[in-house]
Amino acid sequence: MHRKGAQDAKRARIYAKLIREITVSAKEGLPDPAFNPRLRAAVAAALKANMTRDTVDRAIKKATGAGVQENYEAVRYEGYGPAGVAVIVEALTDNRNRTASVIRTAFNKSGGAMGETNSVSFMFTRIAAVRYPASATDADTLLEAAIEAGADDVVSNEEGHEVLVGIEGFFAVRDALAQKFGDPAEAGIEWRANMSVALDEEKAASVLKLLDVLEDDDDVQNVYANFEISDEVLAKLSA
Repeated sequence: MHRKGAQDAKRARIYAKLIREITVSAKEGLPDPAFNPRLRAAVAAALKANMTRDTVDRAIKKATGAGVQENYEAVRYEGYGPAGVAVIVEALTDNRNRTASVIRTAFNKSGGAMGETNSVSFMFTRIAAVRYPASATDADTLLEAAIEAGADDVVSNEEGHEVLVGIEGFFAVRDALAQKFGDPAEAGIEWRANMSVALDEEKAASVLKLLDVLEDDDDVQNVYANFEISDEVLAKLSA
């Protein structure tokens, strides 16, 4: 019963974040996913998370309807967590002061500190990635289609395919691949670390605790950090 309660709470948090992204996407562009790439991506992510079409449609209607509405804005927070791990937090909030206070408290309690904008982002590269499972197609076929669509590179292994593309061409490449291979398993614009900090068991536990606290906040959409945890340490933490 307790496990189900925790799972339900986690699902509710995920849905809240997805609905917020749908709302912001619909308000910033056209309310029709066919003509709004960001909204189309948000709807695809929501449906992949098993959100019902009715819930998605209600979120779009709420964003474009009359009356009092929440005005969300995108904000980015940066700082250092335990062991000097660099952390980037992306949020959508209707109250910057509230969100900043929550994020700062999480950093401080972990033994880290929130910094100014761009205090750690120089350690990351902003990229767009489209990911497919290995079963979607073979490496050569995907590579040919991706390059033709305008992608920069494709990395394939036994686990799947990752298509890398410039941010400006992300939506065009994603949509072109979706027409040939179906919706991707994952697709989005993200921060990728240029260098990583290796963590032992104690430091890894502290960093993962910080990330859990950040990701549990309703305002937080994405969290990125530049750390590595060995399989041995992961096994110990999972025991």
